[in-house]
Amino acid sequence: MFISNAYAQAAPAAASTESGLLGMLPLVLMFVVLYFVMIRPQMKRQKEHKAMIEAIAKGDEVVTAGGLVGKVSKLGDSFVHLEVANGVELQLQRSAISQVLPKGTLK
Repeated sequence: MFISNAYAQAAPAAASTESGLLGMLPLVLMFVVLYFVMIRPQMKRQKEHKAMIEAIAKGDEVVTAGGLVGKVSKLGDSFVHLEVANGVELQLQRSAISQVLPKGTLK
């Protein structure tokens, strides 16, 4: 009396490949946006950092990832000796250097 009868509906025709491709479009679009917004800039920063690390020379003034500031006194393949004060020299990995300062910053 209060509930109407439910009738079965005919099954839709076979789904076309066109609707399947349209269903995948938002997912593909999301990956394209993700690539240009996040992945590509990160790869660019890594490439710039690697070039900066390879270009370090003796006498450069640098900042480490831990915030230490000093002058490069010796260079090795994977390590750098950093002079932070007169007679105080630290050995750290090249990858720990985060920035090269302009000449004359330290006095």
